[in-house]
Amino acid sequence: MSQVALFIELAAIALVFAGIPLAYLWTRPGFIFFQKLNWVLVFMTFDLIVFGAFTRLTDSGLGCPDWPGCYGTSNPFHALSDIAQAEHALPDGPVTVIKAWIEMIHRYLAMTVGTLILVQVGLAFSKVKTMGKAPLIGSLGLLMLVCIQGAFGAWTVTLKLQPIIVTIHLMLAITLLACLTAYAQQGWVDKSATVRVIRIRPLPATLLLAGFVVLFSQIFLGAWVSTNYAVLACPDFPTCIGALWPDTNWSEGFTLWRQLGLNAQGDFISPAALQTIHWAHRLFAVLVLIVLGTLGLKGLKVTTAATPDLGRISKLLLGLLLLQLITGISNVVFQWPLLAALLHTAGSAALVFCLVRMSYWASWKSPIQIKKTKPL
Repeated sequence: MSQVALFIELAAIALVFAGIPLAYLWTRPGFIFFQKLNWVLVFMTFDLIVFGAFTRLTDSGLGCPDWPGCYGTSNPFHALSDIAQAEHALPDGPVTVIKAWIEMIHRYLAMTVGTLILVQVGLAFSKVKTMGKAPLIGSLGLLMLVCIQGAFGAWTVTLKLQPIIVTIHLMLAITLLACLTAYAQQGWVDKSATVRVIRIRPLPATLLLAGFVVLFSQIFLGAWVSTNYAVLACPDFPTCIGALWPDTNWSEGFTLWRQLGLNAQGDFISPAALQTIHWAHRLFAVLVLIVLGTLGLKGLKVTTAATPDLGRISKLLLGLLLLQLITGISNVVFQWPLLAALLHTAGSAALVFCLVRMSYWASWKSPIQIKKTKPL
């Protein structure tokens, strides 16, 4: 199959997948299409992150070892003979029919998100006269971000799951989720919509900023653990190999540019380096619990009758922290079960969602004015 024909088929698949949520929104009476599309994109990106974790955890990242198709075709049905040959050559290798489908479904979901963002750009452009240029500029920024994300998705395959590339791929997905959530919660209503201003007690912006810094740092550390397969480097809890402070090798463990399973010199990475990667993530989790726990309790404290959503988001944040603690420990104690690992990734993405939502009520000073708009 030629590259042109391959891209045409993949584009058609993306349109079909994107058409499902678009058709649903179109048939919902009373829905504000543009706003609902923005929230659907948040939901789809969250799903993409979780399915990406499923792809990684099932070792399906190289299920189709080329990009963007599968052995030069748009789907594994057309590549069955190539997959069979690869599986015969390496029975314990990364290529099977199931893994090929998992990898391609992940790519289809990514293409669907990209297609929906293109629709978002078109709608934002059509509303420049009524809503101004801000929605269009923001949507174009999201389109640029998803294109960069797609490039790292390609490099993930072509560079054979190099840890730093896979980690950046996840971090970009988390960043995309955060930006889409921030975009969706703007409302982007018509300039002529009615506006009601209320004054509330705000969340401290400094505390929220600290929450973002520690959470994104911890997600990076968690991705570094996963992409280096270091989850079981410390198979016990709360100790590591029976020690309160295990043997560590920080320079080897956090040498970023290297191949999977190897150190910078091309030798097999040492157990001490893997223990260091795991231990760093475990230690930093304590700081995350303190900072985000404080933020959640502060959110509950400043919640009033005028801001019930803040109270709900704060409770969700605290609940997710508990989930992260339970699933994180379960990954160690129960030897990295798939369900616990997926929930741990989903919990991280949901925490990012909560922080972005809470930013609506944050301010560097007190009190804060919140504009409640009524779209026309």
